Amino acid sequence: MRNFNLSDIDTDRIIQMCWEDRTPFDVISKQFNLSENQIISVMRNNLKNSSFIRWRKRVDNRKTKHTALSSAEKKRFKSKSQRQITLNKIS
Repeated sequence: MRNFNLSDIDTDRIIQMCWEDRTPFDVISKQFNLSENQIISVMRNNLKNSSFIRWRKRVDNRKTKHTALSSAEKKRFKSKSQRQITLNKIS
């Protein structure tokens, strides 16, 4: 099991962000310095197999998880207080 030197809090946050429909992989990559494949590996190592399969089916080819495919993401409002709410390091 690869750890990628993530704390338990960071791992929990990555899992939470991955399950959110509107959080693209690009944002997770920037915040935690992980590639999309590494994010998938974190999910695989920390979820039950059935949960991982369900998550992969959910995000596979989903436009909102890939910024390049999602034109609606550019028009979306982002609150200035978002960082305080989500503990997002890059907002």
